[in-house]
Amino acid sequence: MTTEHAQDSPNFAQLRRARSRRFAFRAFQIIFLLHLYLGWRLLPDLPIDAGWQLFGGVGLVLSSLLIPFGTFARVFFVNQTVIDRLTWASALTMGWASSLLVFTIIRDVALIVFNLWTWNGESAVVVLGLSIFVTMVGFFNARRVAKVVHVTIPLEHLPPGLEGFTIAQISDLHIGSTIRANFVRAVVERVNTLNPDVIALTGDIADGYAAQLAGETAPLAGLCVRHGAYLVTGNHEYYHGADEWIAAFRHLGLHPLMNDHVVLEHNGADIVLAGINDYSANQSTHHHDSDPTAALNDSPHGVPRILMAHQPRSAPAAEAAGFDLQLSGHTHGGQFWPWNYFVRLQQPYVAGLHRFGRMWVYTSRGTGYWGPPKRFGAPSEITLITLARPSDVPIRS
Repeated sequence: MTTEHAQDSPNFAQLRRARSRRFAFRAFQIIFLLHLYLGWRLLPDLPIDAGWQLFGGVGLVLSSLLIPFGTFARVFFVNQTVIDRLTWASALTMGWASSLLVFTIIRDVALIVFNLWTWNGESAVVVLGLSIFVTMVGFFNARRVAKVVHVTIPLEHLPPGLEGFTIAQISDLHIGSTIRANFVRAVVERVNTLNPDVIALTGDIADGYAAQLAGETAPLAGLCVRHGAYLVTGNHEYYHGADEWIAAFRHLGLHPLMNDHVVLEHNGADIVLAGINDYSANQSTHHHDSDPTAALNDSPHGVPRILMAHQPRSAPAAEAAGFDLQLSGHTHGGQFWPWNYFVRLQQPYVAGLHRFGRMWVYTSRGTGYWGPPKRFGAPSEITLITLARPSDVPIRS
């Protein structure tokens, strides 16, 4: 078990704020250079007059300022209304600028490889149009309530009493400046219609401080489930006071599992549901670690063992500890193209059901989003997992 302790000291909080500001200024430098590239490669080729080109240049300069300072609004401002509005503006701008950058790079490569320099003007318009289209579609996909993804997972030696046992997984809600109580309430209502046997919240539920977001997370108390709603920390809980969030989640009726487990009795059969702190917990100031082996201490043998672990890269330690199934999130499925191709640089799995040794790993694409309110090619999900015996089970993910 891990030990909770008081929130960071004022001196440490000031040091952390100073480091965040330095990071924000470094991010500004990088983002400014990227916007300079966008202006250099696009504005001269667009079929617009000098006045509109100047307008576009000013817009790019504002974007290069808004993205870093809006993303780190909590570092520079204390008024929550200001933080929320800056975060919204920054997130929307970041989503659009990201696609604009990707399509501009693709355009430049195509111009060089296929010698299409006579298509400069047309291709610049296409890049601008595609970036706007993808951003608008991505915004719609991100802001709607996540659809339910049904997954059937076969487990060896599953007792008859556990056939059809269901787990509703919520992951990466990122409740904060752009995901508020109404969004959370709609998720809770959809989960409750599934009537699951247990609910697993696999981290990054909140993106801010517990005291500031108490009203926005309140709808989570409305989760209705037979065997309870259990939760593990994600990396974002550690950015905003994990100990305070753990206490807040308990107040909402959720059950944090911190390198610990519970034994659930269902239809005369037992199942172990365990949870570990986030993979990065040992790098935080909370004196937490991430230990799948400790999570099974004193657990019964010969029963199915399921682990909630925020990051898929906990899989090797989880499989070695003896788990049958790991439920993870963190990746957002890449959230929007083409970043899904880069997730594998850090995580073994991007989304869906995979086999690691003798253990299954299911990685949710997340129920909310982080940063840009944008999902393109990686839809959000509420996952309903059904346990079954291995014989003649179609595996869907």
